[in-house]
Amino acid sequence: MIRKSIVGTALIAAMLVATPALAGWKLVPAGQPVAVAKSGMTVTPDGDWNRWTARPIKTSEVWTLDGTSLNELYFVGGLADGGTLFRDIAKKARPLPKFSKTMLLPDVVEFFETSTRTALGTSLFEVGGVEPDKMGGHDAVRFSFTYTVEGDQLPRKGIAKAAIVGGQLYLVSFVAPSIHYFDRDASRVNRLLDTLTI
Repeated sequence: MIRKSIVGTALIAAMLVATPALAGWKLVPAGQPVAVAKSGMTVTPDGDWNRWTARPIKTSEVWTLDGTSLNELYFVGGLADGGTLFRDIAKKARPLPKFSKTMLLPDVVEFFETSTRTALGTSLFEVGGVEPDKMGGHDAVRFSFTYTVEGDQLPRKGIAKAAIVGGQLYLVSFVAPSIHYFDRDASRVNRLLDTLTI
């Protein structure tokens, strides 16, 4: 099966080059607040997760339950003005959009969509419901999305939550195949998103 997770596919080649030989997975135990993405963002998972010790970008990290092709939780903590959501591995051919501290929350949804479309090289991406939310007392946006990577044909569903605090972007996205894994894990992820603090 072809692996087509957002981070796993779009960034794996660059990360393998830049990843230390000892990069691997560490257990994130349930029930304890955890600082994520080398930032002031914390979450409290209600079940165990696996944390990848490599970082797609400096201010990010990846968690999974069963492997990134089956479920992928991507944290971005404190993305600064001019930063990209993923590692920009094809700057000349397909440059990723850059975050701007002047963005409004609806702009962040578009930024996520454009970044993901560009990173995966797909036009088959659709944003679903978008609604206001809170992240640790800060105004936030929560939205859903679906996509299929051309040539893979396995539809994926996702949910994300984002806030801009102090001119920096804090975002968490979850993606999984729409068959079985998304429905199995979505309620757990929504509970986790509700524990986000900055």
